[in-house]
Amino acid sequence: MEYRIIKDEDKDEGAAGDDIESLRNKSLTVPRGNVATIGGGSNDRSKWKRKTIVTFALTILTSSQAILIVWSKRADKYEYSVTTANFLVETLKCLLSLAALARIWKNEGVTVDNRLSTTLDEVSVYPIPAALYLVKNLLQYYIFAYVDAPGYQILKNLNIISTGVLYQMILKRKLSEIQWAAFILLCAGCTTAQLNPSSDHVLQTPYQGWIMAIVMALLSGFAGVYTEAIIKKRPSRNINVQNFGCMSLGWSSMLVPF
Repeated sequence: MEYRIIKDEDKDEGAAGDDIESLRNKSLTVPRGNVATIGGGSNDRSKWKRKTIVTFALTILTSSQAILIVWSKRADKYEYSVTTANFLVETLKCLLSLAALARIWKNEGVTVDNRLSTTLDEVSVYPIPAALYLVKNLLQYYIFAYVDAPGYQILKNLNIISTGVLYQMILKRKLSEIQWAAFILLCAGCTTAQLNPSSDHVLQTPYQGWIMAIVMALLSGFAGVYTEAIIKKRPSRNINVQNFGCMSLGWSSMLVPF
């Protein structure tokens, strides 16, 4: 009886030893699906963080633009050349694009997609958005003769409406019913905010200001949609190269008055 018990214990110890030995020889592996999920979650967080920073920066820059332009006026006049101001802004944009390219060249080297050398076919599409942005940037100084900074920010929302309509017309992308409803509400909100019940005039902004705001909205919307079409036509081309090409044409066109 004792012999049988001792024999059974030896068998259990032998089985346990075999299990331990098999675990030692077996490599610890993690399913690839889990690794991909972990990496994908990290990439999603990085993209979300980047989008949040860009959105916050655009909000600050866009909202402060009108205030800074109004503050720069003295006795309702600009004591500097508007063309020179735009020239300096475009110069700064070109320098920022070059700085970003220099960083890419240092890390990745010069490739076909990030080099500045280009072809006539590629450059031929840049003058249109460059000219549109040039006129729009000049008009944003003169519109403040008819509207204040808050009124300008409200009228500037017309850019969203024009962009949505031109987006569907040019790029042939259909907008959802919710997006169309949002455009209608936005247009109604812009108009309602300009109502002036304490005056004989229906709207606070004179018709000259409305005309300039509508023209600016159309120019900005068309330039934005056209630029997106250019970028998507060459998706592999570095975005900083395309920005530099477009802004350098606008920058050089402002040298004509000088």
